[in-house]
Amino acid sequence: MSYTIDIDTGGTLTDGFFVSGTRVETVKVPTTPHDLTVCFLECIKAGAERFEVPVEDLLTETSVIRFSTTIGTNTLIERSGTKIGLLISDSEDPVCEVTDDDDESPLVYREMIRALAGAVDKNGVIVHDLDRDEVLRAAQDLLDQGARCLVVSLKNSTYNPAHEKQVRQWIKEEYPRDYLGSVPVFLASDITNLPGDNERINTAVVNAYIHARLVKFLYKAEEDLRKRFYSRPLLIVHATGGVARVAKTKSINTYNSGPAAGLMGVASLGRLYGTKHLISGDMGGTSFDIGVAKNGQPNFTLKPVIEGLPLSTPMVEIKAIGAGGGSIASVKRGELQVGPQSAGALPGPACFSLGGTNPTTTDADVVLGYIDPNYYLGGKMKLDREKASQAIETRVASELKISVLEAALAIRDKVDMYAGEELKNIKDNSGSNFDPVMVIYGGAGSAHCCGIASYAGIKKIIAPQFASVFSANSLSSMDVWHIYSRRVGQWLKKNGSVSSNGIQKTLEDMHEEARRDMRGEGFTDEEVSYLVEFFLSRGNSAPEARIVLKGMNWAEKFSEELRKQVPSMADAKEVFSPAAFVHATAKIPHYETIKLDLSSADSSAARTGMRPVCFDRAAGMMDTEIYERSLLKPGNVVKGPAVVQAKDTTYVVREGWKYTVDEYCNGIFEEVPL
Repeated sequence: MSYTIDIDTGGTLTDGFFVSGTRVETVKVPTTPHDLTVCFLECIKAGAERFEVPVEDLLTETSVIRFSTTIGTNTLIERSGTKIGLLISDSEDPVCEVTDDDDESPLVYREMIRALAGAVDKNGVIVHDLDRDEVLRAAQDLLDQGARCLVVSLKNSTYNPAHEKQVRQWIKEEYPRDYLGSVPVFLASDITNLPGDNERINTAVVNAYIHARLVKFLYKAEEDLRKRFYSRPLLIVHATGGVARVAKTKSINTYNSGPAAGLMGVASLGRLYGTKHLISGDMGGTSFDIGVAKNGQPNFTLKPVIEGLPLSTPMVEIKAIGAGGGSIASVKRGELQVGPQSAGALPGPACFSLGGTNPTTTDADVVLGYIDPNYYLGGKMKLDREKASQAIETRVASELKISVLEAALAIRDKVDMYAGEELKNIKDNSGSNFDPVMVIYGGAGSAHCCGIASYAGIKKIIAPQFASVFSANSLSSMDVWHIYSRRVGQWLKKNGSVSSNGIQKTLEDMHEEARRDMRGEGFTDEEVSYLVEFFLSRGNSAPEARIVLKGMNWAEKFSEELRKQVPSMADAKEVFSPAAFVHATAKIPHYETIKLDLSSADSSAARTGMRPVCFDRAAGMMDTEIYERSLLKPGNVVKGPAVVQAKDTTYVVREGWKYTVDEYCNGIFEEVPL
């Protein structure tokens, strides 16, 4: 028996997706923010219990473990990273964005920045040499001030990184690795090759800031696996949509990797259904993460914004808002507010009975009857409806002088409106032809999706079979994948003809780097597939499209693929590329979706009874049909108002909606005429 294990750590719960042959087991365990290796191992232990085997036997027979972690995200939010010494060019503005005066805990304190006199121009020509003594004095001064690592980001090093490399060489000569005084030195040119000096500084600093905690955590996680007889590399999920072993992972790659994996899964669903445009909502305990897939491809960005800082690194584009199951409801100046603060895993919502007293979205869902307090996580965790009601009464209802039930409805509607209007804004700004299907997932998403979709003006929703652990499920389809980027600044097409002059050498350099890394991952070059990607513009304008070409011989198929992928630019005489990428992928074991035969629409066999549920103020608590998700067969239809409950989530079917289980065992919400 062989297993695959995919684990996604969220702010509140850690999800596991375990596969053996055609058998799938999903688990949820509380996230342990103080030490994420604890919930990582608890998740594996819970999976082993589902298969009724010892942990050691499970791991011995496991072919792959893919893992997405929030430790980098948490480190930035908590401001608990490494104290950094920053070396920049003396022509840079010494007041960098990473030293924000409004931030009590900036990533770099202003007194921890030193400027160096060397200079490189925009053609990559060295116009002023570095001074070795100046470099070493600056490094020594920063170390004396308490720096635990040094970041070097010098102006125009995108065009020639020689000065950055020289600085590291001199520092390493002064503080060699075999001395206890060795100091980590991070170069911006090792982290990003894209232009924008301020963005390069930010990217290098964020990478260094979260590096130490990630190294400690990930190597400990890998060592814990070794002690339990797992002999293969632990694979870490990257925010670019692939996985890589710990030794081949930069810390910046892990930021937002769980949500990025979810959007990659959404794109896979689009291919499964032949749907070009999708918009996703991942509603977990802490946030509502939004992603877009257009023309079958997830949106990427070259300049993501992290904690208010514009960076320069390719990343799946995700927008997060504070609207999750654990979002705290409060009244400020007579107005109801939900989020962005979250109760997290500890103390959690009031109904968890773990010490939390603030009302949350989950507490409202319990009071409204959507969540059965005795069936949360399949009955493994009992919720306290009375504590949920009391928290809403104390913090919301009494403040607004309304009933507890009205307050719970107000909390529900506030969350739905906030998420729905954000979706609508993104949808409306994605082009006139963008009419997306919504994909909803996360533990809280299926309870709120009808309301969210109504605010967003969306008529159809896909709730995947494994919606509550969808990011973990999405990991199971990911391969080893590295992305390499370079500034190009060249014409791909000039005077109507395709030109590869000056570009091929750039691509070959990235190809060689990719081959080296994939050898380190354990793959021969024959096992690796390559893609070339160009961002496209019409010259000085901002990039307006991108094109992806199979293999390294891109020029011979450029015109044909341009017509297919970017018809608006197909007849352009001149096409410019500011940046190019090489993607290297190697296949590893996946979970394969199974297509089943459809049965009738009759869902009565899955009906388990009735319970009071509140959908609106006028009707109040009304007896509502309850269905068990595991008993619904492909083809079955549930008409709202109704509640479909599962071990790991709840599907609330509002009036005017129907819920159908399709041939892939996914749930399809569709708005129907009243």
